[in-house]
Amino acid sequence: MTGGAGFFGTLLVQRLVQRGIPVRVFDINRPDPLPPGVSVVQGDVRDLPAVRAACEGIDIVHHNVALVPLAKDKEGFRTVNEGGTRNVLQAAMDARVRKVVHMSSSAIYGAPKTNPVNETTTPEPGEEYGQAKLAAEALCREFRERGLDVTIIRPRTIMGHGRLGIMQILFEWVRQGQPVPVLAGGRNRYQFVHADDLADACIAAADRAGSADYNVGAAEFGTMGETLRGLIAHAGTGSRIVSVPMAPAAALTRWAGSLGLSPLGPYHALMYGRPMWFDIARAQRELAYRPRFSNIEMLCESYDWYIAHRGQILQRRDSSPHSMAVKQRALRLLPRMLSWLPEVEAT
Repeated sequence: MTGGAGFFGTLLVQRLVQRGIPVRVFDINRPDPLPPGVSVVQGDVRDLPAVRAACEGIDIVHHNVALVPLAKDKEGFRTVNEGGTRNVLQAAMDARVRKVVHMSSSAIYGAPKTNPVNETTTPEPGEEYGQAKLAAEALCREFRERGLDVTIIRPRTIMGHGRLGIMQILFEWVRQGQPVPVLAGGRNRYQFVHADDLADACIAAADRAGSADYNVGAAEFGTMGETLRGLIAHAGTGSRIVSVPMAPAAALTRWAGSLGLSPLGPYHALMYGRPMWFDIARAQRELAYRPRFSNIEMLCESYDWYIAHRGQILQRRDSSPHSMAVKQRALRLLPRMLSWLPEVEAT
């Protein structure tokens, strides 16, 4: 598995070990903790000889390495997400791997014109990260034509215990009882996916012969405002939801991110206030995919885990972006600046 030291990769490793499946992790970082019986090859996915060495004797490759939107690294998106994927596919073909499960992203669709999004929706990525992930999918199709069995999994925004990154900022605001901003009233319907449900889909895809594409998300979800209101009620810290206009907020987010004043990147500015959800019927039909977590349940679980582990989280320095606290920079001032706004009423 590539990316076995990251947030989702760590969970998927644990699930595979529980099934009695031997696992070899290929990652630039060493997993911590390392489950018993898991071997590690440390290396960079951009190094083809290293990837080839990691694929020797392997039956199934779960490809989860990616430079995430938090990185805001256009060149890195190209070399890691696209170039690294080419290396993994080439190494898998050379090693006669039976199956590759490639983790893509809903970012390939950009801000879709209509919802729900299904596997036939035309991809229109709106920023560099999504463009690189779409280029990686094109490579998957190229290698399919050359005889490699590759299944593509596209997850909605991943949640679950241990999921931090940008979500850690939200959790910290809620912990402090600060106002939580939404765009345009938070009326955009928005779907997440729990990491455990996503792992189910990946494992089922690995067991199923034949290349395919699957969009994966929660079955029970609502608007962004409803989801955040559920989290706030669960936390009981006195936070409230306030609304800001979408166009100026998105422009300010892009500007602050480009100057390094905010950790948010172009993808966050593009999507936070827009509706986005998947039709998961194909995964339900072909993978027997049955998501167990609703949007609200997974955010509450993730928040509780953060509160329980906050002390050690704030000490982390060498981990994947989705497993670390994020420096808020100018965002730290945002809740105070918005404190005068009225609470958004439930609809």
